[in-house]
Amino acid sequence: MQRIFDICFSVVALLILGPLLGCICLALKVTGEGHVFYFQDRVGRNNTNFRLIKFATMLYDSPNIGTGDITIRNDPRVLPFGKILRKSKINELPQLLNVIRGDMSLVGPRPLTRKNFNLYSEKTRQIISELRPGLTGVGSIIFRDEELYTLGETDPVKFYKEHIVPYKGNLEIWYFENKTLMLYFRLIFLTLLSVVLKNWKVQFRDKGFPVPEPTLLAKIKK
Repeated sequence: MQRIFDICFSVVALLILGPLLGCICLALKVTGEGHVFYFQDRVGRNNTNFRLIKFATMLYDSPNIGTGDITIRNDPRVLPFGKILRKSKINELPQLLNVIRGDMSLVGPRPLTRKNFNLYSEKTRQIISELRPGLTGVGSIIFRDEELYTLGETDPVKFYKEHIVPYKGNLEIWYFENKTLMLYFRLIFLTLLSVVLKNWKVQFRDKGFPVPEPTLLAKIKK
């Protein structure tokens, strides 16, 4: 049933947003490095790779520069127009094509690069592999401003690995264990709400919802 909703929502969204997406393609073509789309291998269902598509918002060789797969606050690799697309999450919209193809779902674990996927525990990797990655999900909602959590850290990559990765893993396990069609619609609604209400802190009061350890909790509450 979820797959049917994935396809219907994605097709309707692309039809409605077509003119906007066309304008963005033109703007990207004449700004930055001239690349419109960015393709990257990500880990999908059953631990197989797929080609994720996004609007190009960073220097094309960014995975091999600076902090690699981890984006930090005011990252110098992000292009000027790319900052606008990333802030509004519009850069993610081409992934609707991945949803239609069956690589992804509208809701699920964040699609990870193989390098980041391997940072998770074996249990978390197994669970993530059983689900289609999502355009949004509980992890994407909680960490919608992920760059803020490494702000001020002398070693943002180390902080990401030691604090953010374990909590993200717990969130994906929670989603897997509580996955229902109702939760699917709820997470879509919360995603739309969080895009409209920029400063709104999404809070989950569900029984058994993972609580971050104190160091990360302090940053999330800021």
